[in-house]
Amino acid sequence: MEIDSVAAGSCSKENQIIYKDWFEFADSDGDGRITGSDAIKFFSMSNLPRPELKQVWAIADAKRQGYLGFKEFIVAMQLVSLAQTGHEISHEVLHSDGMLIENWNQYSFLICLWLIAVDFKNMNPPVMDGLIVLMAVSIWACIFHFMSFKFEYMLLTTVHLTTQKKKKHSPKSSDPNGSPAADASLTAHWFSSNLQKRFISLSSVTSIIDGLKRLYIQKLKPLEVAYQFNDFVSPLLTNSDFDAKPMVMLLGQYSTGKTTFIKHMLKSRAHIGPEPTTDRFVVVMSGPDERSIPGNTVAVQADMPFSGLTSFGTAFLSKFECSQMPHPLLEHITFVDTPGVLSGEKQRTQRAYEFTGVTSWFASKCDLILLLFDPHKLDVSDEFKRVISSLRGHDDKIRVVLNKADQVDTQQLMRVYGALMWSLGKVLNTPEVARVYIGSFSDKPINEASTGPIGRELFEMEQEDLLSDLKNIPKKACDRRINEFVKRARAAKIHAYIISHLKKEMPAIMGKAKAQQKLMDNLEDVFGKVQREHHLPKGDFPNVDQFREVLSGYNFDKFEKLKPKMLQTVDDMLGYDIPELLKNFKNPYD
Repeated sequence: MEIDSVAAGSCSKENQIIYKDWFEFADSDGDGRITGSDAIKFFSMSNLPRPELKQVWAIADAKRQGYLGFKEFIVAMQLVSLAQTGHEISHEVLHSDGMLIENWNQYSFLICLWLIAVDFKNMNPPVMDGLIVLMAVSIWACIFHFMSFKFEYMLLTTVHLTTQKKKKHSPKSSDPNGSPAADASLTAHWFSSNLQKRFISLSSVTSIIDGLKRLYIQKLKPLEVAYQFNDFVSPLLTNSDFDAKPMVMLLGQYSTGKTTFIKHMLKSRAHIGPEPTTDRFVVVMSGPDERSIPGNTVAVQADMPFSGLTSFGTAFLSKFECSQMPHPLLEHITFVDTPGVLSGEKQRTQRAYEFTGVTSWFASKCDLILLLFDPHKLDVSDEFKRVISSLRGHDDKIRVVLNKADQVDTQQLMRVYGALMWSLGKVLNTPEVARVYIGSFSDKPINEASTGPIGRELFEMEQEDLLSDLKNIPKKACDRRINEFVKRARAAKIHAYIISHLKKEMPAIMGKAKAQQKLMDNLEDVFGKVQREHHLPKGDFPNVDQFREVLSGYNFDKFEKLKPKMLQTVDDMLGYDIPELLKNFKNPYD
């Protein structure tokens, strides 16, 4: 295992070597993860009370993954050492005044620890009672197993050579397949050796994300494939979809400051997409060096969660790229910069790809969606309305940002805010008022000549609230994955009921084309029948017009009939498997 560069910043090289040995000892199955059961055994040697160990785990596993990697293990060990010296361990200790804004460009859970008035680099490792003895016993056990294996191998080799010599002086005997019996027995013994069983890592579930992957492959994916869910709603998921970092998408008209906002967050002047204005979708993510990757290349990389974008064709992929750069913040969050939203039907038709379809695809993958406005661009154009409508089902992710607010004085700002809320009220079909962040998100100093001292204070408070919202995204990423997985499972169930109902309504022999057209024309009534028959929520059904458009290319007679066992499997997954998974990977000290 290599020493992690992020962990190295808050821990001396000597201590990292010690923690590396401890980590490998505590990792019982050698998969690079300290699970709850591993932690209970290892952390008990610190002799700390259970409530303090509960806090240590909660802070170290801030992303709620259900395990500790090497970075998180170092954090846990430093917190244990801190607790043993009498310091209080709490979440508040990581939130010093002024930390968020000043250190946002160095965002890292470990970097947060630097802000405590403790010299972590020179802090001694915690006292782990009896650990040295246990590690020594473990080393001697490994030596004993190795010597036993070596002796066993030499003995078997001697027996094998003796047998071969005897065969030279006696008639050859073979098994029915013509292979020597001694060779077969030796090979069989080799591969059934207890030593191999001990050292081959089991592919068991050691995190919530791994559990979701297994549930998807075994229980949900068969339903999606059977009823062609990937053609109607969303492409089939891959490993990279589960492992992807949280994403934040920015939407807005031209020159509302989307790209400038990202540069402000990164405290960087790095090149992000074309200038002076973005004319394509640009994914800004972590990488070893600064470079741009074309869309067609990005879409076929197995380690990136963008393979589903191939369904939008080459016309879109030519307007899509990935901008990589090394940055601490990008190790936790990926930004999605988008082209400016146009106004007018004529301009919309000039796009060579389905803009709203792409934004809808990204919305399903993102953890946060920021709608940017500025005081001089408050109107919601036709295309912007369609874009916001395409975000249906993701209302909880939407935040509104009134950018460049220092361009107007306080009185004008009040009027602008009121006009913005009025415009949003017509397109956001929710009774709740959307959260609007007001500020000037750029590296330029705030124009106090317009805003005055009160405006400056307001902008700083609003910026702190928005940054706090962004900062919590990595911590909530695992919860978001579970939430999206459950939503997908319910959508797949409803899709299966609709498709099987259409199949059932088709005649056996005569008049199939006429019956299919009738079902297409009365699709809204079909949705109503399916809803009443299976007692499903009306709000979970797909958009009728969009569903009809996709449905027009299919022969209903070739759809699958209802498969109750397959649907029951998904119900069991939602009712039992997922709750059990969450229970297994909660804080081990709860």
